Amino acid sequence: MAGGKVTKRAVDAIRPGSKDEFLWDEDLSGFGLKVTPAGRKVYLFQYRLGGRGAPTRRVTIGVHGNPWTPAGARDEAERLLVLVKQGKDPAAEKEERRRMATDLAFDGYVTKFLTEYGKPHWRSGTYTNAESALRRFVTPALKKKALPLIRRSDISAMFDALPSASVALPRNVFALVRKLFAWAVERGDIDRSPLEGFRGPPGAPSRDRVLSDEESKLVWIAACQLAYPFGSLVQFLIATGQRREECAAISWAELNQAQAEWMIPASRAKNNSAHTVPLNALAVALLDARGKDGKWPKKGLVFTTNGETPVSGYSRAKARLDKLITEANDDEPLAPWRLHDLRRTLATGLQRLGVRFEVTEAVLNHVSGSKSGVAGVYQRHDWKQEKRDALDAWAAHIDRILNGADVTNVIALAERRA
Repeated sequence: MAGGKVTKRAVDAIRPGSKDEFLWDEDLSGFGLKVTPAGRKVYLFQYRLGGRGAPTRRVTIGVHGNPWTPAGARDEAERLLVLVKQGKDPAAEKEERRRMATDLAFDGYVTKFLTEYGKPHWRSGTYTNAESALRRFVTPALKKKALPLIRRSDISAMFDALPSASVALPRNVFALVRKLFAWAVERGDIDRSPLEGFRGPPGAPSRDRVLSDEESKLVWIAACQLAYPFGSLVQFLIATGQRREECAAISWAELNQAQAEWMIPASRAKNNSAHTVPLNALAVALLDARGKDGKWPKKGLVFTTNGETPVSGYSRAKARLDKLITEANDDEPLAPWRLHDLRRTLATGLQRLGVRFEVTEAVLNHVSGSKSGVAGVYQRHDWKQEKRDALDAWAAHIDRILNGADVTNVIALAERRA
């Protein structure tokens, strides 16, 4: 164990021996250099925490070379000495810095959050949307920054960079990021969320778009020209009024051909309540077109492009559908609309047809109004027959607005073009 000064000249001159060799700096207590028999040169800091009787501890500053030079290592040793004089343990600080750079780095923590919180608590559609939003909009903004170092200014910059096309996106991302940081607080990974005191983005304006009968006709006919599975999916949304994600992920195992019913399991329903959907003539014809010899398959997905996962890529399909609608409408596009408006159109249409509000709520599997509070506890009527009558009336209405066209023939035309 040699004494001297840890300078560039001394570091370059020292040679390895048969065992580890040390050079301890005469001017800066605890600062030294270790040279292994293999010639590896490592800067060290040695210290005692708690007086002369305390055990000697040692931390590695870094290996000689880029970025560690004798001068840079000396500066770090001086910083560590200040910590010791303050009663702080440099080894504990180093471990915390390592943890922040790995375990608490935002990009890695997102994966942990999705795996340990998202998968056990979210339905598959919610998980997919959350994963996509974090990957596309949040992680590129926060990157590898450690969670305890993220500030409100970082969150603000992230929201400033969000695309402006979607009015609902900022609010959805805010809810997702708020949950991530709340989960981190619950686990003790951070003390406080950077979203404390952060005013969330305004909510998306209430949507009230309802397609007229003529618009519904245009959508249905244009969907006939859209290749499977998207054209059939759009028509199934019109026929049943169920949620897009529920329809997109429908499996043949959920369908009862003999009863003409679709049972949406609680695990896939948005309100976690199993829901039976009576299938009207429109829906049955669409499913018959996918069957063989009048029989529906027993397993697999109804709407899929690869046979393994539910249909996706709605934006591109919707753009193709809008183009077909515009061409069929004398180059006049429809007023802005989205697929979810088909659900609202059915609900409004049922009211126009004189269907009771409670039945419409039952068709949509809504938990509000007539099914909430005390009514939700004591009202156990399943409205099964009423739902069937309502959806049959809706199918007849769609048939009428198609100018009496044979619905089965319309669907067959779509299948031949797919």
